[in-house]
Amino acid sequence: MFSDRSYRPLITDHSSKHTKIVRVTAAANRFTLSQRLTLAIVPRLVWALLMTVGHTWRFEMLAEEGVTPAFHGFIPSREIYCFWHQCVLACAFYYRSTHATILISQSFDGELITRILNLLGYRAVRGSSSRGGREGLLGLRRVLDAGTPVIFTADGPRGPIHKAKLGPIKLAQLTQSPIGCFHLEPEKAWVARSWDRFQIPKPFTRIAVSWGHWTYVSEEVTNEELEPLRAQLDANLESARIRALTHVGKGIA
Repeated sequence: MFSDRSYRPLITDHSSKHTKIVRVTAAANRFTLSQRLTLAIVPRLVWALLMTVGHTWRFEMLAEEGVTPAFHGFIPSREIYCFWHQCVLACAFYYRSTHATILISQSFDGELITRILNLLGYRAVRGSSSRGGREGLLGLRRVLDAGTPVIFTADGPRGPIHKAKLGPIKLAQLTQSPIGCFHLEPEKAWVARSWDRFQIPKPFTRIAVSWGHWTYVSEEVTNEELEPLRAQLDANLESARIRALTHVGKGIA
């Protein structure tokens, strides 16, 4: 299914009647031999393990008052979705049917994640807040213009934890797309000693799928108003996380 090439930003092809998203690939020699072997083997192993264990998880939906949550199997459209980096594994499994596009860094780790997510049905635009940021946002804008959703790990790829980057806010301003905020919290999980306290849900655990309030960004906002809106996004994401923690009986951390 995959060649030893890296996926680069998605572009929009206007040559036909209907807009479509196409991939642009880079040369295969971008990575070392050992890295290419890793890319050829690891994604399928991770996918197989995730699909096996993921089907034992029990998901429980909850939401802030007045918020309609998005269930597994829903058909998303022209929206932006955000969640914290630590719950990416559970999110990737639960929302795999959305075929959403995700902003992923251009590093080797980003390439590995891209290939795993592609097996789950996701698409990727390559870029980050530190490298290829503008190119990544333009790629996501084209995805939204085609009527399909995009997803941000709001505090990724390097943190600090639970503090959103400005990328989602800027994209919402450019496209006038609303930002949906959610968090998935497993009752039982292995927690990595990483900046994001990455969670690996244990088999057969229950997982709270918690939705917070949507974040809206006006096209007319000034640069000075972007930071308060970013802080509002933080608050909406944290509200969803705290509700999930409470639901599964965990203390707030």
